Order: sequence, then structure tokens, then C-alpha cells
Amino acid sequence: MSKVLRQKQGPAATRVLGVGSYQPDRVVTNDDLSKIMDTDDQWIRERVGIVERRFAEKDELLVDMAVKAGNAALADAGLEPADVDTVLVPNCTMPAPIPNAAGQVADRIGVKAAGAFDLNAACAGFCYGLGVASDLIRAGSAGRVLVIGAEKLTDVVDPVDRANAIIFADGAGAAVVGPSDEPRIGPVAWGSAGDLVDTIYMRDHKYIYQEGQAVFRWATTQIAPVAMRAVEAAGLELSDIDVLIPHQANLRIVDAIAKRLKAKGAREDLVVADDIVHSGNTSSASIPMALDHMRKAGAVATDDVVLMVGFGAGLSYAGQVVICP
Repeated sequence: MSKVLRQKQGPAATRVLGVGSYQPDRVVTNDDLSKIMDTDDQWIRERVGIVERRFAEKDELLVDMAVKAGNAALADAGLEPADVDTVLVPNCTMPAPIPNAAGQVADRIGVKAAGAFDLNAACAGFCYGLGVASDLIRAGSAGRVLVIGAEKLTDVVDPVDRANAIIFADGAGAAVVGPSDEPRIGPVAWGSAGDLVDTIYMRDHKYIYQEGQAVFRWATTQIAPVAMRAVEAAGLELSDIDVLIPHQANLRIVDAIAKRLKAKGAREDLVVADDIVHSGNTSSASIPMALDHMRKAGAVATDDVVLMVGFGAGLSYAGQVVICP
């Protein structure tokens, strides 16, 4: 007679309990970049919408930034490290495959004996991580999960490559996910376009490279439908969405996604994240960082319905609807 295994069963629903972020102190303006490459402020603003970004110093590591963002999210949630049992760090810029970031981050924050792993879905990483965290809790595999999108992109960008050096920046954004009496994190809508893998990759295993026009065309045509899938999966209409936070890849892409969603029924007063203007593209950190900045600025309030959608190298994409904590 075969043995029957016991299965865990967690809560039916999850929520974001708190968010936090961290950016390095060093502000790099477009004029600063014009001193080391053939570019200028107007050229950068017109193409990507960025005015300034933050660069970490050489001795400030991805793990350092993740720890600071994670601590900020725990404080926002009113929790102690002992209240969390799992740490997940979406990123694509750790300097080596091992050791991972998550184990180091968990230990430094004080989450002892944590389940800890990294997740690489590039700029879609935070939305992937949020979906995984929610499912871990609902399956009973975790109690509360700290998800930290963290990147040090200045380690993997050629500093004089104006096509990429003007875009990418450093930072970290985090969210604490826990059980809920009612669903406040919707189902994840995700996928990939592996046939386009060569549009974003590491050239000579050293510097990030992307086919800018190809990525722009893909993002401006294919990501709005993913966002709509996430809304449908949550049982809502586009008109129910208060806030749109796409990955902060390029302001023109953000605006194009918002325009397509409004044409399909999103409200004209939809609040749209534009954190890229002052933060640059921080890959897996961009969505939680934008949410934290918007909450602090009063642009997003508790109980607002927020649509998040990430997209990037892979090509990978993911989105979900979240009720703001």
C-alpha cells in the first residue's frame, strides 16, 4: 500500500504589508554624463525622459542596498526580522552566480535560518517575485516573505556607451508579503518571449547590451495586453485601476502603455508612475521603488488599486493588481 503524504495549506489570500526603498547618495545629472560621452541634457530627455539618476560608489554593493531597502519595508510594515521566514531577492546584477544575495541579505537583516533565494527575471523580477511570494504563503510554504528587488547596474554598463549608460542606475525596492483575510494581491499574469532573447544580453559576459528600437517596439505593443490580463485575472475592469506602475524603462514606453490602457477603458485620471525621471532604470528595483516614492509623495494612498507590470531581458514579463498598503 502506497503512503499518502501530508500537504500544507496556507491562507486563501495575501497582501502587501509594507514597502521600502533605498537609493545611493550620488546624483548623476545629464550634464554630468555629457562631460564623459557625446550626449546632452536635451538629447537624453527627448529619448528616455531621464533628468537624473543615482549611482552607487565602488564599495557599495547590491547586497548593501538590498539590506537597507529590506529594513525600510519591515519598518513600514511594523514588523521585526523574526516575523519573516523567507527572503527573496530578484536581481540580475550580482557579480557572481554564487553566493546568492538573499542568504547574505537575510542574515544581515536578522532573519535567521530563512528560506532565501535569488530570482532572475531581469526588469520583470519584482513582479515575478511578488507572485512567487504570494503563492508560497497560500501554499503554506512560507508565513511572511520579504521581496527585495535590488540592482547595481553600474557594474554591468559600459560608462561611455551612451545608448545604455544614460538609462541605467542603482537602487533597491522592497515589499513584505503576508497573509490576508481578503485578496489584496491579484494573480500574476506572466510569460516570456524567448525568441527575442538576443535583443537584451550581456556582451562578452561584461556589459549589458540592448537593441533599443526592437525592445521599444515590443514593449509599446505587447505589454499593455499583459497588464489587461492581470486586471482580468483579478476580476476587475480597467476603470477600477487607480494607479499604473509599469517598469521604469523609458518614459516614452511608460506613456505609450498608459495611452493604450486608456484607449481600452482605463480612466483619464489614472495616476501613472514616472519615477524614471529622477531615478533612471533600476531594473527589478524600479517598481517597488516607484511605489514607495509615490506613497511618500502622496500620489498613492492606502486602499488604492495599483496595477504593476514589469518587462525586460529574457524577454520576460509579469504583472498583477495590488491593493496599496
